[in-house]
Amino acid sequence: MARPSIAKLVPSTVTSAPSAPTLVDAVVPRAREGRGALLRAAALVALGVAALALLAQVRVQVGPVPFTGQTLGVLLLGAAYGARLGVGTVLAYTLLGAAGLPLFAGGQGGIGYLLGPTGGYLLGFVLASALLGTLARRGWDRSYRRMAVAMVVANLVIYLPGLLWLHRALGGAWEGTLAVGLTPFLVGDALKWAVAVAALPSAWRLLGRR
Repeated sequence: MARPSIAKLVPSTVTSAPSAPTLVDAVVPRAREGRGALLRAAALVALGVAALALLAQVRVQVGPVPFTGQTLGVLLLGAAYGARLGVGTVLAYTLLGAAGLPLFAGGQGGIGYLLGPTGGYLLGFVLASALLGTLARRGWDRSYRRMAVAMVVANLVIYLPGLLWLHRALGGAWEGTLAVGLTPFLVGDALKWAVAVAALPSAWRLLGRR
């Protein structure tokens, strides 16, 4: 019996070229080129950085890794903005914070925070926004089921470099790293996952009705 090809095992929405507009494209249509396109991108990046900075201040300190609303902002921005704009926004937020602006959790900033125990999670934010933005370009943000899968994978993408970096910073056994950097956040992240999963498809349905 012939084995099915890889292309047949992967949904066509993943293998096809990106073509679907993102949510922000529907709300704030793209300018064709020139100054209008540049101003639009700059305004959206500034808005996204401000949103991430505000959500970072919604926090509960749990050991060296605070529980914040930051992750929710990254998930929503990545899916709503698309990969290029989403990654650009998260990078701008990270670089401005590293430069000393008080954008990180607790109003902190500086390169020391970036190199501290939570630095790996910031890298995960960039990777997660790239993943979600790419899937949104393939229409995954229109479906609750696909958004649920995408958000699970995006959370894993955030946790992987975050926990690796934290383990290096703390040393010791992996059980201790997981007890500090994973277990206390599972319930809160599940709530943020549910909000993010519901928000994007619901926003598209609202736009469709209008």
